[in-house]
Amino acid sequence: MADRRPAVRAVPGPPAIRRRIARIKESGIRVIANATMGREDVIPLWFGESDQPTPEFICDAAAAALRAGDTFYAPNRGKPELVTTIAEYENRLYAKPIAEDRIVVTNAGMNALMIAAELLVDPGDEVICVTPVWPNFLGCVEIMDGHPVEVALAPKDGRWHLDLDHLFGAVTARTRAIYLSTPNNPTGWMAERDTLEAILEFCRHHGLWVVSDEVYARVVYDRDVAPSFLDLAEPDDAVIVVNSFSKSWSMTGWRLGWVVAPAEAATMMERLNEFNVASPAAAAQTAGITAIRQGEPHVLEMRAGLARARDTVMAALGAIDRVELIRPDAAFYAFFGVHGMNSPTAMAWSLVEQAGVGLAPGDAFGAGGDNYLRICYAKSPDLLETALDRLAVALR
Repeated sequence: MADRRPAVRAVPGPPAIRRRIARIKESGIRVIANATMGREDVIPLWFGESDQPTPEFICDAAAAALRAGDTFYAPNRGKPELVTTIAEYENRLYAKPIAEDRIVVTNAGMNALMIAAELLVDPGDEVICVTPVWPNFLGCVEIMDGHPVEVALAPKDGRWHLDLDHLFGAVTARTRAIYLSTPNNPTGWMAERDTLEAILEFCRHHGLWVVSDEVYARVVYDRDVAPSFLDLAEPDDAVIVVNSFSKSWSMTGWRLGWVVAPAEAATMMERLNEFNVASPAAAAQTAGITAIRQGEPHVLEMRAGLARARDTVMAALGAIDRVELIRPDAAFYAFFGVHGMNSPTAMAWSLVEQAGVGLAPGDAFGAGGDNYLRICYAKSPDLLETALDRLAVALR
């Protein structure tokens, strides 16, 4: 009998990966960090995390869970007790009631952003992204063959400012969503209620989604919690709010977060969790329950320490003639410019070698960041002061 199989063309070498993936750039933050991590002569201020370990009471809860055999799969949506605890927490902080069927526990805020992109972005879709911003969600959009369209914050009257006319003017027939980080990494900008109201009303009118990264919601210095879309959105509004245990409870390495979305979208994100991570580690989720229920004193103590660190950074960098910076309203970063700096990446490398201080280059954060460096000041006072002393010498 004749062989009816189709002829297969021989291709030399291994098959290619997707072209879109091949074009994705490595994080500009990671490029510098990966090359110098572990060097004892470099003070690492590039990543957005505290140098304080997770509080002992949270670690004890995870250890007890592990000893009790809490080592099995958890539901895709997350442990019911954790979902309930998050709902109670959110309803204490925000004006609009949030039902448990709108909450999905995720493998950190990063996983939440990835499944949000998977949920919303078809090939060719555009997502308007307010920059400078932690670049990972822009990468998520690109992975889905979408196109991030950057709209930059700009300094105005001594503060960071979002031009809503510019933002709304970037919307086209291909726009699927508006993404913003508030409070913002790296600038410390925080959208006030009137800005959030305007964005929500615009998106309602034009049939767009809002994706709001609010992982720094409690890292705010003039109030208990930052303004949020959760104060404004109705249960069926097309709003996805991402949060994380990483910042408020010093749990960056635990990889635990959550998302609030309309119930139907949350159900689909629960399904997407299955195909990404199934669910976060069971013992980590038990630790999350303890963090929320017992961790408010830690949040307040951490925030007070960060306020002192902010004052230290503003005084030290503000005394350097070459430096320009805006006082951050929230988060734990100073995003500062340096006169005569041609390339933030080149300057960051130079400061590693000349000052022994590792900073994040502003051009890693997209449009609006080309003339800036980011310093994370969530560090112990002695370490931070040593780093600032070194920077003062290198930048004069």
